[in-house]
Amino acid sequence: MLKELAGTGEERIRQAEEELTHIQANMGEPSEMALLARLHWWTVEYGLIGNLDHYKIYGAGLLSSISESVSCMKPDVKKIMYTLDAVNYPYDITQPQPQLFITPDFENLIRVLDKFADSLSYRRGGVFGLRKAIECGLPSTVVYSSGLQVSGIFVGNRKEEILSYIQTKGATALAVNNKELAGHNKTYHKAGFGSPVGKLKDIDLPIEECAISDLANLGIEEGKQAVLHFTSGLDVKGRVENIIQSNDKIILICFTHCEVLDTTTGQVLFEPSWGKYDMAVGEKIVSVFSGAADKEAFEQVPLLPKEMPVSSYSPEKLALHHLYQSVRDIREGNLPVSSVGEIWKQIQTFHADDWLCALEILEILKDRHYDSELQNEIVVYLEHLQVVSPAFSTLINDGLKTLKRISIMPHA
Repeated sequence: MLKELAGTGEERIRQAEEELTHIQANMGEPSEMALLARLHWWTVEYGLIGNLDHYKIYGAGLLSSISESVSCMKPDVKKIMYTLDAVNYPYDITQPQPQLFITPDFENLIRVLDKFADSLSYRRGGVFGLRKAIECGLPSTVVYSSGLQVSGIFVGNRKEEILSYIQTKGATALAVNNKELAGHNKTYHKAGFGSPVGKLKDIDLPIEECAISDLANLGIEEGKQAVLHFTSGLDVKGRVENIIQSNDKIILICFTHCEVLDTTTGQVLFEPSWGKYDMAVGEKIVSVFSGAADKEAFEQVPLLPKEMPVSSYSPEKLALHHLYQSVRDIREGNLPVSSVGEIWKQIQTFHADDWLCALEILEILKDRHYDSELQNEIVVYLEHLQVVSPAFSTLINDGLKTLKRISIMPHA
């Protein structure tokens, strides 16, 4: 961004490059998003298709750059057949890529992506997924096997091997099918949310699969005291106020005067004085993903830089920008085409080295079959620029070739 901003000093660019180099060298373990970005980079942006001896470009990043589309074919750029191993290759957007990946066909891209998806938290869930949510430190969602979704910032011991309890801090919301559950928004659960994961002792059927009558046989009825002993060693004791179902599954049991105790450590996870206790129901955590389940209701705020750099343009550049805007106004019908004469005079007088605005004017004149004499004058001007400014020669030549294809037939 800094390099593209007009008026940025060399020292500021140097400092930014040093900072970027330091960050790149100390990134730590890449996130799932970073790994997915690598697959995107080596396929959608910089992908080749074919085999190691004969291949073609399909990546948009290569196709959009004449120089890179040529240089990538050179033998010093290593070519590797595309497999899931591509996630182990980071990339630097500021440098030519030292290697590129070749897929034999587009179906292979789908197979690799699907294999990669199997490794992600949203498919794996469990301890692995919860650990990822804790590590990221941002709002995430865990999905119980009952279908209940818990969205918030998760905390806990990242090294735990058995998942028996989830805990969030701060605003948390509950949802089903990505729709917030009535009465369980982040204002109600503003202090966080905690709940067991797992099955009850002495019963093979998960709680979510039980009918209301099954729960009654276990001593879990609305308006009555209940004690739930989980196989993990957690005990939940309290008065059952409400049992909530969704899609024929128990998803939530609400208690008053409740205590949650980890009998293996003696730790009290919830006390009666803290108020109502809403216990999520589910034998397993089947999925974990970034962000809230009901994003609109959760009102997530995107992270923005504290300070965005601002371009500093000279009066001459600002005047040129104004001419470009005038050309656009003609193109969009906000100014008459006769205005091009004055714009062309300004280009010749004050911006004689600018070729792109001249090409845009020429395009409008050809498209509207207007002032053939001025068209010829601009063509001569551009051909002269090709000679005196060889760095722009190819670009100007490509532009003139493109304009030659504009139909000479009058508009209908």
